[in-house]
Amino acid sequence: MCYYNGIKVPRDEYIRLMTLEKEIKALAKHFAKPIQSAFEYKVWPILKPVSGGKDFEVEMAEWGFVPPRIKNRDEVKEFRKQYRMENAKGEELFQKITYRDAALKRRCLILSSGFYEWRHFKPVGYKKDEKYPYYINIPAKEYFYMAGIWQPWTDRETGETIDTFTVVTTKANSLMEQVHNDKKRMPTILPDNLANEWIQDGLSESRITELATFQYPADKMAAHSINKDFRAL
Repeated sequence: MCYYNGIKVPRDEYIRLMTLEKEIKALAKHFAKPIQSAFEYKVWPILKPVSGGKDFEVEMAEWGFVPPRIKNRDEVKEFRKQYRMENAKGEELFQKITYRDAALKRRCLILSSGFYEWRHFKPVGYKKDEKYPYYINIPAKEYFYMAGIWQPWTDRETGETIDTFTVVTTKANSLMEQVHNDKKRMPTILPDNLANEWIQDGLSESRITELATFQYPADKMAAHSINKDFRAL
């Protein structure tokens, strides 16, 4: 799955997708996060389509999908104790009533420069598995796109409206099978042409599912072990 993400500010302070680009100076402070946990439920930069996908805007949205039926922040806290909505399996988007409408109408792209996963290993003489963290990125890309879906949510007590999102995941490729060898999942990373298609209007359910379960080529990714205390560094 994907519960820890990182982003670096592009040197030219623009985000590009195919022939489109957006200046991000106004959001620069959000583009220097070496690591953020999904369980913090903080905001993260996403690309939302405009004009049916002919354009996009970069916005901050809260990581952790919140269904419209949740009434207030207290209910959000209780909901998150029971349900994990930070990731959504790509092959199940249309099987889950919570995600179905968003998968059809509110697809987005989640920015990343690299993410973190754990490899399970049982040393000789140990009864339980040890977990070793890895950092995974795409060396040829300063940043890349993960498939996501978003949901606007309104606190009925305060009137505050925010956008929330979840990261779409797929079955692990050969590299991620070795790294995330427990659940064997990975975020659905899309090359630019498929990322652009993901945010277009008019896609069929079958095509959305095909994109949602795309496996980025293992030979274009890299993974290396890191300090166990990386979250505190």
